[in-house]
Amino acid sequence: MDEREIIARTPEPRTRATLAADLRALGLSPGDAVLAHSSLSSLGWVCGGPVAVVQALMDALTEAGTLVMPAHTGGLSDPAGWENPPVPRRWWETIQEAMPAFDPATTPTHGMGAIPEAFRRWPGVLRSGHPHVSFAAWGRHAERVTGGHSLDYSLGEGSPLARLYELDAKVLLLGVGYESNTSFHLAEYRAPGAEPARPGAPVFKGGERVWTTYKDIELHEELFPEIGARFEEAESVAVGRVGSAEARLFSQREAVDHARAWLERRRAGPGR
Repeated sequence: MDEREIIARTPEPRTRATLAADLRALGLSPGDAVLAHSSLSSLGWVCGGPVAVVQALMDALTEAGTLVMPAHTGGLSDPAGWENPPVPRRWWETIQEAMPAFDPATTPTHGMGAIPEAFRRWPGVLRSGHPHVSFAAWGRHAERVTGGHSLDYSLGEGSPLARLYELDAKVLLLGVGYESNTSFHLAEYRAPGAEPARPGAPVFKGGERVWTTYKDIELHEELFPEIGARFEEAESVAVGRVGSAEARLFSQREAVDHARAWLERRRAGPGR
């Protein structure tokens, strides 16, 4: 959607103040820890763009709160698995040898949208060190959330998702659906029966850029919309408008626990 179309669909400008008010009405409170997934265009025309959205989130949370966003870099991965678009097989070796190593300070997000990209460069924001699925965080618990992100099992117990679970954080879906709810991945690790995987990425080791592989599991985002629909039927989810966007706010812990139980039943097979 281009800017002209967004303007035509927006009844009045969205501002830092109006967005913050909408977030508070949805249930975001000072001191909350929240993992935000977002779509800028869904909000309508925003005066100040992604900067105003980040400011509004910080205003609603205050410095007592913790704001977290995915800062993933899907392009820093094994080209053998690329599908949208794929690259010729004869390129794979060159890509693995030449791809710059992940640097939390300089590597841009990939496919995350304008809001997370603005946020990861924000003064005082910390970023975890995983080359593929890093997270950016600001506020009271930013260091706890981003510190010690393990290379192996990237979205499991050594990840920011597990730290947010410990903090009983909230999840904010801002103009996006449950397919964007990264927290469901934590349930994929906790439910028995996951399939092993061996991804690769360029990292720094001992000051040298190297291509490395790490232990992980096969992830299945395609299941998330169905898990989300069942979750919303069973648990309390706040649904409202933030700007022009439909937004959802809910407990990350409840979402992970629900998804884990759903996955356990599915992996156990029919009749279980």
